[in-house]
Amino acid sequence: MRFAPIYSRVVFSTLSWLNEAPSAGEVYKFGRKFSPDPGLWPDGYNFFYVGGEGPALTNLLLTWPRCTFFSFNPVTNESRREGVHVNRALMKRFYLIEKARDAQVVGILVGTLGVLDYLSALSHLKALLHRAGKKSYLLSMGKLNPAKLANFPEVDVFVLVACPENSLLDSSDFYRPIVAPDEMEVACNPAREWGGRCITDFREILPAHVVFPEIDPEDADRTDVSLITGELRSFRFSSGVEKASVEEPSASLVHRNSNTAVAELGPAAASFLSSRSWRGLDKALGETPVVKAVEGRRGIAIAYEDEASG
Repeated sequence: MRFAPIYSRVVFSTLSWLNEAPSAGEVYKFGRKFSPDPGLWPDGYNFFYVGGEGPALTNLLLTWPRCTFFSFNPVTNESRREGVHVNRALMKRFYLIEKARDAQVVGILVGTLGVLDYLSALSHLKALLHRAGKKSYLLSMGKLNPAKLANFPEVDVFVLVACPENSLLDSSDFYRPIVAPDEMEVACNPAREWGGRCITDFREILPAHVVFPEIDPEDADRTDVSLITGELRSFRFSSGVEKASVEEPSASLVHRNSNTAVAELGPAAASFLSSRSWRGLDKALGETPVVKAVEGRRGIAIAYEDEASG
């Protein structure tokens, strides 16, 4: 609190609930509440962060990249000016947006079941991808890791719907890139321009919270050049948002096993799954004999205790 006598316009953040409704003149970011001067926020402020390196500091830097950041680590008693790596991180996020523009199949990852309006965000993304002419699959698999997502090689890019602090996931070790909902919005809506900063709260892309420009009908059939592959790509936007929530009719019925007569397959994901050589573990209930557990060998591999000495 020693800053207050020196800086007349210092603003301290306070912890807040994620689902707490903001009051007039207040700003909520990453569980923190600010009460700044509206005429100066945010570019008129410098930020002083108390803590070590981590996702929280990175998210703040990418959210307000034009602001000056200083940090103090209370463990090492070191202070420094941040921001040297921000431009490199922003260019990486823009690269991911270009990958999302090139993608034809998108996997929507459900990373939260408790943040307010996550169902609205899922519906908005499904409608957005449908209008952009991209196929989308909804996936919920708990904690993400590269092995889990590698089971879906048909997906070109994933979009993660999670809490604001976990939306900017580093996907360097993953088989496919993972983008935030706002980055997918920029990739699918040609009327949107990337503002050079990251929006991590998916609620900011919902029509109820902010109004982004709609897809221009004149862009229904347009082409541009991919900045990654250098190839010409075309965009075919559909005019109806409501069609995204309509389930496509099933394409076929196939025989599964002797106990069940038929199983219904969808036209895209299920038919692709049926063509794989491995489609998951088969429980084979009632077919595997139950055996009594026995004691295993003891010792090391080159000299088990029950082996005769040579």
